[in-house]
Amino acid sequence: MQTGTGKGYLEMKNKLLLAGKALLMSALLAPVVVLASGGELHLDRAPDKSRDLPALQNGAKVFVNYCLNCHGASYMRYNRLQDIGLSEQQIKDDLMFTATKVGEPMTVALRRQDGKVWFGAAPPDLTVIARSRASEFGSGADWLYTYLRTFYRDDKRPTGWNNLVFDNVGMPHVLWELQGQQVLHTEKVKDAQGNEVEHKKLELAVPGTVSAADYDSMVADLVAFLVYIGEPVAETRKQLGILVLIVLGVLGVLSYLLKRAYWKDVH
Repeated sequence: MQTGTGKGYLEMKNKLLLAGKALLMSALLAPVVVLASGGELHLDRAPDKSRDLPALQNGAKVFVNYCLNCHGASYMRYNRLQDIGLSEQQIKDDLMFTATKVGEPMTVALRRQDGKVWFGAAPPDLTVIARSRASEFGSGADWLYTYLRTFYRDDKRPTGWNNLVFDNVGMPHVLWELQGQQVLHTEKVKDAQGNEVEHKKLELAVPGTVSAADYDSMVADLVAFLVYIGEPVAETRKQLGILVLIVLGVLGVLSYLLKRAYWKDVH
């Protein structure tokens, strides 16, 4: 039997759960805006292109052309790109600029010592960057998708660029010609509790060579490729897991029927 206090507690609990779900969805679907209050970080949800082979192939092209100059993917070999539908000849002709054999890892010529001098820190290897950036705020794909779309001009930084997700980042915006140049606007606003928080928003001041929608799509392709190289067998693992669950389900039904047949004459 529930008391009035118990009913009130349950109603309040349900309201809090609904409010939490609403806040989570609004954070995932929000525009490219980060609220810098109490360490909160709002990430945009990255489109899932893990099964989109053309998108993965385009992501590989963008990675080789824009990222592989400074960042390596030393735990990934070029010949694994055949898993996303590329032939060995396509890999050799279009993607191999620093290697001679298709079985070589995707390394970079930049030395760590030079990278540290030029950027303040050695550019990290990107093989598992998507997995390492996962947090309570979102997946590693969400972090990368938001990060690559939130660079803005900052004359106080040595490179002339800063980032909403990674404050005072040493990396310059290598895709700026495509996206254009964004500027940061900051204002003080009141949150739901009446506390004053800093609200940051980006505005495109100088358009790039591609539209905002095309740029976002290209970034999504690149992020999908970075997720892929972190675990090339992820889709196979998921399919195998589903098959294992189906087999276990069938065996469970058979075991139950066997148990019923065995114990049917036992009273």
